[in-house]
Amino acid sequence: MGELFSLFAVYITIFLFGMTVMRTGLVNLSQDRLKMTLMKMTSSPLKGLLVGTVVTAILQSSSAVMVMTVGLVAAGYLTFKQSIGIILGTNIGTCFTTELIAFNITSAIIPLLIIGVILLNMRKHITYCLGCISFGLGCIFVAMQGLETLAYPIASIPAAYNFLQLTNENNLLAVGVGAVLSALIQSSTATTAIAMGFMNDNILALQAGIGIVLGANIGTCLTAFLAGVGASRPAKLVGFAHIWLNIIGVLVFFPFIGWLGALSSSLTTIPNLQLAHAGTIFNIISSLAVLPFVALFTKFITTLHDDVKVRM
Repeated sequence: MGELFSLFAVYITIFLFGMTVMRTGLVNLSQDRLKMTLMKMTSSPLKGLLVGTVVTAILQSSSAVMVMTVGLVAAGYLTFKQSIGIILGTNIGTCFTTELIAFNITSAIIPLLIIGVILLNMRKHITYCLGCISFGLGCIFVAMQGLETLAYPIASIPAAYNFLQLTNENNLLAVGVGAVLSALIQSSTATTAIAMGFMNDNILALQAGIGIVLGANIGTCLTAFLAGVGASRPAKLVGFAHIWLNIIGVLVFFPFIGWLGALSSSLTTIPNLQLAHAGTIFNIISSLAVLPFVALFTKFITTLHDDVKVRM
């Protein structure tokens, strides 16, 4: 049993390593442009949502964009209200990664790794960045394949099996599992990947997987909250806003997990894609629903945390 969980930890590490390497390549391709885009193109909530979506899709990390946003608000380049649109966009942009890893392209793993190594050893900046992207993506799919192979052996352990069955029967527990796991490993995408591994072997039900994805949205808020610790008061509010947006979204959608599962099942029969589509639908609807009420939500956060005065 110890060996199984050690391998599980190794595959999670490989996944996070791959995400970091791929993100490094993407960021280095356009690092300066990303910050300038956040600063110049967030004059309205809709623009902020679009920018947050695109930048998160590029960086492959909502946490990285949130940390950047907290920093810009702390420095006075963005107002707290401008950050709300970006937060809504990050929730949508992060779905790009989950949709990508849901596809089974194991035959491309070796070519991705080989091409990545070759490009990494070239001197040109652009080839190095492309090498990072290729090698990182290869590592991600190695980890995905490994997590899938470990799903059945782990589920064969009586304690793990009983816990998974309990998770299948209790959507609230699934949400809690997703929140805790995402907070611990600081990646909602990795949490979704774990759920996909168990779903592929029919160990985890779709509704339980959706519950874990919803919980992961809450758990990943920890990064932005920690980034605001010790920062200016407006920056702290960004972290609070991120937490409340995701908590409210999960509370509203929780009674409709069954509907969300039925809708995603009607779109595809592949378990991985069903879960990815469910997460995408949830985040798009949640973000678009809040978009017209950004001003009211800003007042709600500033009133709730009335000890914090901000520049609107």
